[in-house]
Amino acid sequence: MTSLPSLLPDLKKLYEDLHAHPELSFAEHRTSSLLADRLRKTGYEVTTGVGRTGVVAVLRNRPGPTVLMRADIDGLPVKEDTGLPYASTAKGIDPEGKEVPVAHACGHDMHATWLIGVAEVLADRRETWSGTALLVFQPAEELGAGALAMIEDRLFERFGTPVVALGQHVAPMPAGQLFTKAGPVMAANDSVRIVLHGRGAHASTPEQSVDPVVMAASVITKLQTIVSRQIGAADNAVITIGTVHAGLKENIIPDRAELTLSIRTYDAALRERVLEAIRRIVKGEADSAGAPKAPEVTSMYAFPAVDNDAEATRRVSEAFISKFGPERVLPAPVVMGSEDFGIFGNHGGFPSVFWFVGGADPVAFAAAEKANRITQDIPFNHSPHYAPVPKPTITVGVEAMLTAALVWLGK
Repeated sequence: MTSLPSLLPDLKKLYEDLHAHPELSFAEHRTSSLLADRLRKTGYEVTTGVGRTGVVAVLRNRPGPTVLMRADIDGLPVKEDTGLPYASTAKGIDPEGKEVPVAHACGHDMHATWLIGVAEVLADRRETWSGTALLVFQPAEELGAGALAMIEDRLFERFGTPVVALGQHVAPMPAGQLFTKAGPVMAANDSVRIVLHGRGAHASTPEQSVDPVVMAASVITKLQTIVSRQIGAADNAVITIGTVHAGLKENIIPDRAELTLSIRTYDAALRERVLEAIRRIVKGEADSAGAPKAPEVTSMYAFPAVDNDAEATRRVSEAFISKFGPERVLPAPVVMGSEDFGIFGNHGGFPSVFWFVGGADPVAFAAAEKANRITQDIPFNHSPHYAPVPKPTITVGVEAMLTAALVWLGK
């Protein structure tokens, strides 16, 4: 019987390969092909192109429940600055048609590596479990669109409806630790585009213009008052302006400015209040400036909070404690980051459990914690400096998903 330690050298090579060759959302062609080939060699029934660039692998092993295990596979438009020998120098074309650097700055390369390791262990140890392993390698998590794309591509009709969905995410916490929590565990995400219309003019005659740059500056400042002045201190909401685009030359006042926002909330009613406040502020600032045309506020994408089923989470947490010990299984913090993983359970009508796996160097984390410099010294997901340490992160992630899956599949 193949042991996990014997698989680790090859899994580390896979991780480094994926890390060095990231691809943007819905462009994960090399990644999907690489994963699919490996899964076929392991004995899985493999289908590619699910939800455009997703991969589904199925292994049936005697009668029993179907368990969905998911990993996301897309990279980010980030220029990596880790200094690693396998750092990405890749480039891609973003949805706006621009060439951008690409990096696995969120750890999806680690997620895919974990699930390949799980696939290989399950295939080699069929005598230890019964049921169907439904492995979902999901594209376009960073757009919040991949899970829905796979569902709309008849994921459950084609491959079966599971009794539970399991997912995990590498986090900037000490490697070797796991973090679980029942209930909402990641925030809902709304991404919004705002277009402000002005009237262009020469830079020397601003009185002939309606300056959208000044309008945008006012909007940006005013939007920050939503959380600070319109949301209760006990509520959780984040509004971040991620991009600002206006003009092409310093001596021309442009006729439009464009902003994109990321909004994170947990509560549905609060979400609506925040979105309404954004629309109200944008309209008010445009009216105040005398804009010749009403502003546009449109949704780019949106997906709900990840809400862990209480009973399923209890079972997984107990299995983790039994496997890893209580000192390594800790309560998950409130995270304002977002994930579209919850869409699987919401659409399919089955429970889901999502947890975090530490990926930071434990020694470096302990030193940063002692110096009260965690936010300064430990790179967070989406940072150009972010990359989990392969050891022991690969091992722990594979073991965690296997442990959770065997709660339902184990004999």
